[in-house]
Amino acid sequence: MDGVETHTAYVVMVGDVVFKAKKPIRTAFADFGTAERRRAACEREVTLNRRLCPDVYLGVADLTDPAGGPTEALVKMRRMPSDRRLTRLLGGGGDATAHVDAIAAVVARFHAGADQSADIDRDAMPGAVAARWCANVSEVTSYRCDVLPAADVDEVERRALRYLNGRKQLFENRIREGRTVDGHGDLLADDIFCLDDGPRILDCLDFDDHLRHVDGIDDAACLAMDLEYLGREDLGLRFLDRYCAAAHDQPPTSLRHHYIAYRAFVRAKVACLRYTQGSRVAREDARAHCRLALRHLRAGTVRMALVGGLPGTGKSTLSRGLADVTGSVVISSDRVRKELAGLDPHFGQVAGFGEGLYSGTMTDRTYAEVLRRARDHLTAGRSVVLDASWTHPMLRERAALVASCTHSDLVELVCRAPRAVAIARIGSRPTGDSDATPVVYDAMAASATAWTSATAVDTDPAAGDSVQTAERIWHSTSGWRDE
Repeated sequence: MDGVETHTAYVVMVGDVVFKAKKPIRTAFADFGTAERRRAACEREVTLNRRLCPDVYLGVADLTDPAGGPTEALVKMRRMPSDRRLTRLLGGGGDATAHVDAIAAVVARFHAGADQSADIDRDAMPGAVAARWCANVSEVTSYRCDVLPAADVDEVERRALRYLNGRKQLFENRIREGRTVDGHGDLLADDIFCLDDGPRILDCLDFDDHLRHVDGIDDAACLAMDLEYLGREDLGLRFLDRYCAAAHDQPPTSLRHHYIAYRAFVRAKVACLRYTQGSRVAREDARAHCRLALRHLRAGTVRMALVGGLPGTGKSTLSRGLADVTGSVVISSDRVRKELAGLDPHFGQVAGFGEGLYSGTMTDRTYAEVLRRARDHLTAGRSVVLDASWTHPMLRERAALVASCTHSDLVELVCRAPRAVAIARIGSRPTGDSDATPVVYDAMAASATAWTSATAVDTDPAAGDSVQTAERIWHSTSGWRDE
């Protein structure tokens, strides 16, 4: 007879059967303080887990007291072969990609048939997700175990809530698309067994229905996080990719990062609880999960980059390159301007400085539309790169306001190149890429105001890789200018 202990249960293996007893504990997230509550929890665990593993969860058994005392309810399960546990397979050096693919297909199929309702949707609204974050932070703080650095916990909370505050449209879209389900709630590699006839996914979150009412990508992100924590980030990414393909889902990258971070911080909280229960190894476990949460919150920060400068200084080239390496959306003022005028974006339209298509009125309309499109992308969780001159401070102030209102980081880059290089570029550009001329260049240079808040990027080829420079600035931006 073998046994293990978790933070909420005692598990005993007897032959080919497993019995699980709930610990008589009360925490902020579970109350197993009475025999009646423990029995109800066991019955609920069996019912919920049979959705994925009807052949594993056999029912509820009774542990009787020979002295005549009250009985204790136990979850009765079929014992899984330990050598088929996903964590064991990952550590064995074999190729686990086929197993990960199979798990992704099972999870997507499970979500497709899972319960959905207006009540379930409410638990996936940004306010409800924010409440879950705050509850986890509060629980970590209440343990007073001095495991996680206070500065890290504060940053986790601040970044998580900031993301949610600016992404209302994204969450409403997800709910409208039917992405919220009564899911598993706690997908971890240690609870998945890869059998010849398919994976068995055990131990769903059964003690709080609200915590199981989640966006499908939130549910899947738990296993992606766990695989990364186990040193297989490649498999975590593959699992999410395969899941999204099977679920016909295309969430923004920022949302994937956000939910991976959430799941990592939940595990950090659980490790803190284990530490208070006497586990010394739980300290580093908690810290590593907290670091993982921070990494993904930082990576998932939504940003708006203004890439400006005079004609011929390489704005468009830098914008496209920066968007490629950051997965962002490019919005070009040249293209928008011609679309508003009903012109082919590829058709050249030469005009004098401040005249015709480039009059003050048309420029105001153009930048207003650029920022409107940017706002739509930012609230949907997509970072943007805005390719325009940005020579007027009033336009830059409007852009900063959009970043602030959407709780997005503002990255300001001004392209610089010697006049001779810029003029040569203007002369060699294909028709339609830009309508600027050397005369326009000089007029804009004479009227431009200093852009002191921007970081200059030298786009002269002799200065090095300007895209790499811009990417470093992008990731180093601290943001939070709205606070």
